[in-house]
Amino acid sequence: MPIPTGSNISALETPAVLVDLPRLDANLSRMAAYAKLHSLALRPHIKTHKATAIAASQIAHGAAGLTCATPAEAGVMGAVSRDILLAYPAVGPKLARLMALPRELTLTVALDSARAVDDLARAARAADRPVRVYVELDVGMRRVGVAAWDDAIALARRVRDSAPLEYAGIAFYPGHIRSEIQTQDEALATLGAAINSAREALDRAGLAPAVVSGGSTPTVWRTHEIGGITEMRPGTYVYNDRGTSEIGACAPEDCALTVLATVVSTSVPNQAVVDAGAKALGREPMRGVEGEGWGALLDRPEVLVTRMSEEHGILDLSRSDWKPSVGDLVRVVPNHVCIVVHLNDVIYGVRGERVEKSWRVDARGRGQAEVLNGN
Repeated sequence: MPIPTGSNISALETPAVLVDLPRLDANLSRMAAYAKLHSLALRPHIKTHKATAIAASQIAHGAAGLTCATPAEAGVMGAVSRDILLAYPAVGPKLARLMALPRELTLTVALDSARAVDDLARAARAADRPVRVYVELDVGMRRVGVAAWDDAIALARRVRDSAPLEYAGIAFYPGHIRSEIQTQDEALATLGAAINSAREALDRAGLAPAVVSGGSTPTVWRTHEIGGITEMRPGTYVYNDRGTSEIGACAPEDCALTVLATVVSTSVPNQAVVDAGAKALGREPMRGVEGEGWGALLDRPEVLVTRMSEEHGILDLSRSDWKPSVGDLVRVVPNHVCIVVHLNDVIYGVRGERVEKSWRVDARGRGQAEVLNGN
């Protein structure tokens, strides 16, 4: 049943995902102000919230466009932005979905191979639509991107010579830098040197990038220190999470999203069981380190979710004097918010303990075609 506006959170069936609306607005405003201060185009990645309701707020706060990871996400987000970056090489059947997007969308694709260039160019010609292209650089993540600037030059030339593709610039993702903000100096200096070296090589080849697109939430408040960057693509900042707080990329009070759960058992000493397990919290350890739990209580951060099964979360009470009872509600700050959002259909916006609004996670899932032959 729909939850009436103004209801107490106790009316929600748990587990349920809550977003503190004042914290959300503060996060949106803070990032928009930072981008404006440093003359950076803000193109947030929607992978964290996957919701047009939140994307529309980001646009209203001054975002120049949106970043997506899948053509399905791009199709949904086209309802609120006319400028979409697919920050993922489009290969295979994804191209057909991409070319089917509304023609009024300004579409940009990041890629790192001649095959991806040729396939995209072929699809774009067949659809008779221009597509902007960023050449993806590997600056330390070792995931996608070219690490040799001669390869970047060759790809940029290939794009330039493959109408209706348009060479628009370069992109990078510094996801390998996840240390605490105050310890990032050396890594950021190395990153900046690599980006400047790539820009200079492209410039000498007559392929100066109009756009240098990069950034991540762990490094976001130091983006302006990366020489030559013109566009930033943070994602997690909108909600934040325990991992982001741990490295100092946000304060604990900036964590806007929590998972509301109910204590369902206290039968074992020094622990309580809640109805939020792996299917509600995901199963990502803190920065890849075991033993730090799968989440922590919002108002009792010393209480960790130390064990999980699919529908059970085990709270370790050994470091707390809290004595919960069956039926008590708790709010868990997850380690990695993006995974949690992807596990839910609906998010509830709250002010204090009152439900003020809700929105669908409408870009959730892959949006696959129906099963053939109805089977």
